[in-house]
Amino acid sequence: MTDHMRMTEARPRQGTPGEVFSTFLKLGLTSFGGPIAHLGYFRDEVVTRRKWLSDAAYADLVALCQFLPGPTSSQTGFAIGMMRAGWLGALAAFTAFTLPSALVLLVFAMTATGISGQVGNGALHGLKIVAVAIVAQAVWGMAKSLCPDRERAAIAASAVVMLAFLPGAFGMIGAIALGAVLGLALGRGTAAPVSGHVTIPVSRRAALGAIVAFLGLLAILPLVAGQSQALAVIDSFYRAGSLVFGGGHVVLPLLQAETVAPGWVTPDEFLAGYGAAQAVPGPLFTFAAYLGAVLGPEPNGLIGAVLALFAIFLPGFLILIAALPFWDRFRSVATAQSLMQGANAAVVGILAAALYSPVFTSAIGDLRDFALAVICFVLLAAWKAPPWMVVIVAAAGGVALR
Repeated sequence: MTDHMRMTEARPRQGTPGEVFSTFLKLGLTSFGGPIAHLGYFRDEVVTRRKWLSDAAYADLVALCQFLPGPTSSQTGFAIGMMRAGWLGALAAFTAFTLPSALVLLVFAMTATGISGQVGNGALHGLKIVAVAIVAQAVWGMAKSLCPDRERAAIAASAVVMLAFLPGAFGMIGAIALGAVLGLALGRGTAAPVSGHVTIPVSRRAALGAIVAFLGLLAILPLVAGQSQALAVIDSFYRAGSLVFGGGHVVLPLLQAETVAPGWVTPDEFLAGYGAAQAVPGPLFTFAAYLGAVLGPEPNGLIGAVLALFAIFLPGFLILIAALPFWDRFRSVATAQSLMQGANAAVVGILAAALYSPVFTSAIGDLRDFALAVICFVLLAAWKAPPWMVVIVAAAGGVALR
């Protein structure tokens, strides 16, 4: 085993950070539809069109990022940027892919409080209703892929029960831990075949530094969070980013527990921002920029958005850097696969609990609201309409209901 990650081909020809930035800026402006759709856009751009790496190498990289906690599509882009142009390339890929949606959501946060009247309030109400449909679709899709048997369905149900009696971040951590233990007991994992060689310039020393930084911040931030509101914001968003398994939508209950429960953000503001986040391209994690901007206590506005955005992405990238040199060996262990299968099943239960509260209970006031939510769900799940189009339909429907 060398000090570099080995995957499925020789290291690709090196490019420049500028080349990486322009490529991922295009993706950041056009990648609608969530992390799975983003991975399709990435493949078309960097495998098919630009031939930066092979299909096999890309699939191996995606497998790693799906296995780890964090924003899958952003982690994949970060690693591709690193393969193409080193550490500056990784930074360029992250910045270019994240910036467009973050800026749009920041502008929405700064102007949404000024929206009034029947049209404005109706549109905001529609954004809350579309969140019901989007989270329901996420639960449905994730349940089919992550809970395909009775045992893992039972793990998901156990997570809902745990959150019913222990709501909040501690309940979610407990549910994920319980799911991992049960998955380990079931032993359904199979070792992945290890083949080929693509090197990513991450040494074992850098990986060790990254995991120490990840765990150190996870332990230290709660201890210092009481010293200032800025540290409290960083602590809350860092913890949310550390626990996201199974897809970007899972960040919803984590952020709700960290921002709505302590009274920093109102439920209406939270759901309106989540609905708006579906209408923009790029990673769903940029929802943090909106939340940081609308926080009740300072820092908020631009400073709050930057702090929240930095804190929520940081843990996923630290974990990725820590895993890169060891991925070949780790993925060949069936026990690791079993553990993650159980944790992912618990994540489905966590998201199902969030679908009920706060999403459904805050957005649906009567049968007409529910009818609009059903229409949006059918458009997404059966008609395969793009999320941004469904958001427009929901906003128009909210105005009509008003």
